[in-house]
Amino acid sequence: MVKAFWLNIVFSIIELIGGIFTNSMAIISDAIHDIGDAIAIGLAIVLEKFSQKQRDKNFSYGYRRFSTLSAFITSTVLLIGSIWIVTSAIPRLINPEEVNSEGMLILAVVGIIFNGAAVLNIKKGPSLNSKAVRLHLMEDVLGWVAVLIGGTLIYFFNWLIIDPLLSIAIAVYILINAFINLKSVFTIFLQGVPHELNLKEIEREIKLIDGIKEIHDMHLWSMDGNFNVLTLHAVVNEGSNPEKVKCIKKDARDLLKTKGVQHLTIEIETNAEECELQNC
Repeated sequence: MVKAFWLNIVFSIIELIGGIFTNSMAIISDAIHDIGDAIAIGLAIVLEKFSQKQRDKNFSYGYRRFSTLSAFITSTVLLIGSIWIVTSAIPRLINPEEVNSEGMLILAVVGIIFNGAAVLNIKKGPSLNSKAVRLHLMEDVLGWVAVLIGGTLIYFFNWLIIDPLLSIAIAVYILINAFINLKSVFTIFLQGVPHELNLKEIEREIKLIDGIKEIHDMHLWSMDGNFNVLTLHAVVNEGSNPEKVKCIKKDARDLLKTKGVQHLTIEIETNAEECELQNC
């Protein structure tokens, strides 16, 4: 990931200068995107490592959400950058400006090489942050393929309007993905149920465990988009012996591991008890 960071930093500078030199809004827009990717990778290096810290007196669940914080910052930077690109490109749709198509073609080839190398240097990771970084780098490669096609059309046919159209297309694509990433981040921060897990189905299967009569006060959320947490109250028959309770807990943990829940807390109650949280 460190190599990918330096590749993005170096190429973002080259790209920004090249975009100004060629007067290409499409290249400038992708330069802004690449700067966002460089920020993403830099944050990922720092915060991914920081997120691996164990729990302490300040963060009882550990530091996993620092990885998600990085994804939030990255997506916000890309969102703001994309809005700026669209507002800057719209006037060029009305009055297209001359661009250096040869320079666009050269930069497009260099961009595909640099960003392709960055993608190869990013290892696949399970966290939302690493997925966001990998997605952005793949978008870069596709963006430069689009610039290569656009530069070719301008070179042979002088279709100057292609440049702002490409710029807006790249920006809109980034906007859509930034919104998707932010939606996932907000779901985590607001302790929403992970989209890949079905709360009703999990509840139904837990109730089928031998010895459990009823469950209530069940809560399911994710720490970072990968590490999922569930808490619940399980009602058992009055007089259930400790060995039976132990088996119930083990069966519940084994079941939930197959569902993608890594951290489970169960409070055992008897059917003779009245829980104040039962109807909350």
